[in-house]
Amino acid sequence: MGEREEQVKVLSQWPSGFCMRVLIGLEEKGVRYEYQEENVLACKSELLLQTNPAHKGVPVLIHEGKPICESVIILQYIDEVWPGSNSFMPSNPYDRALGRFWADFMDTKFLENVVQRILKCTGEAQEEGTRYMLECLGLLEGELSAGGGKPYFAGDQFGFLDIVLIPNSPWFYALETLAKWKIPWDGEFPRLQGWMKRCLERESVKKILQDPLKVSEYAIQLRKAFVTSD
Repeated sequence: MGEREEQVKVLSQWPSGFCMRVLIGLEEKGVRYEYQEENVLACKSELLLQTNPAHKGVPVLIHEGKPICESVIILQYIDEVWPGSNSFMPSNPYDRALGRFWADFMDTKFLENVVQRILKCTGEAQEEGTRYMLECLGLLEGELSAGGGKPYFAGDQFGFLDIVLIPNSPWFYALETLAKWKIPWDGEFPRLQGWMKRCLERESVKKILQDPLKVSEYAIQLRKAFVTSD
């Protein structure tokens, strides 16, 4: 008899970049999984409330009945449980620490100072968000340019930080739409632009990343909800 197939389930919400990370990670490893769509803003499932009682949010990876929460933690778990030949965590401790640093930077500073301000604010606060976006993208451009330039953030191989960052790609268009502003990719961020194109050629990314137009429509509706609630 063959080996029993592992039970892997993902509680997710389609526009979430955090969820896209987890799904790309599983696709990179070739792990088969069951997908459950959640509506975090309107009606959370009992399973979600049971498996993530602390934050009551997605993503949640349920592996053999045991839940793991928070996208960066889940990615590291996936890499440890299904190591194979395509590990996406860097082997060097310094490179792993660097990847975690930039992941934390994007999940705190970028989310708070860019996404939240552009999505929820108007006027000067929103303009501040666009200025901070330029600063953040400049820092990432510099990181890609370090050492003469590299195709991916950890070097020649697509890996952990690429998986963390590429789900921002469809959201960039949404932020541009909301702010009525265009990111100067060609002029100021050519390495980032090239990096995005390389990532988008990967089967795992093509399969999971959402349509920027669809994400933009979702962001517009989300913004209306925030403005109405204010």
